[in-house]
Amino acid sequence: QVQLVESGGRLVQAGGSLRLSCAASRGTFSTYSMAWFRQAPGKEREYVATITWRGNTYYADSVKGRFTISRDNAENTVYLQMNSLKAEDTAVYYCAARSGGVPIMTPSAASYWGQGTQVTVSS
Repeated sequence: QVQLVESGGRLVQAGGSLRLSCAASRGTFSTYSMAWFRQAPGKEREYVATITWRGNTYYADSVKGRFTISRDNAENTVYLQMNSLKAEDTAVYYCAARSGGVPIMTPSAASYWGQGTQVTVSS
């Protein structure tokens, strides 16, 4: 059973930057695909970015060119660097994981979830 703990969310001004972290415990992190999703109030959970165990990355169109997902297998941690933040990026950001090399692009594709971290972008 993989446990995921997100951190790094806070209030930031529009145009600013933020880096989220997701620390994984238990399981073999290096063999897992990882992803970030987000959920704004009253909206469905939305895919943001994913990284396979090989390091291949994929992004939602809404964040492409602004967000970067990366992983450090030695630290069992996945990161989401967010630049040029906009008010519409405001949401609770969730880390997700699944065993194997398939990218996680839908909530149903994830096996494990973190508790979420709040990101608020003020305009």
